[in-house]
Amino acid sequence: MNKEMLLKQFGKNVKIERIKKDLTREKLAEIMNVSVNYLSSIECGRANMSLGKILELSKYLDTDISNLLMFK
Repeated sequence: MNKEMLLKQFGKNVKIERIKKDLTREKLAEIMNVSVNYLSSIECGRANMSLGKILELSKYLDTDISNLLMFK
């Protein structure tokens, strides 16, 4: 697995968990105090997050961090 594949899978995991919680990108971005464009870049695999932000994201999505970091 290369970096591009890793970012795409992480973004897919974020999107799946966000949708499970019935949150729009706009609402999640507001809750996290980040831009919608940044969150969109994460979900599309064009940007990465720090470990601290990933932990914060898992709390906002009320999911175990391992669900976001699961790579197939």
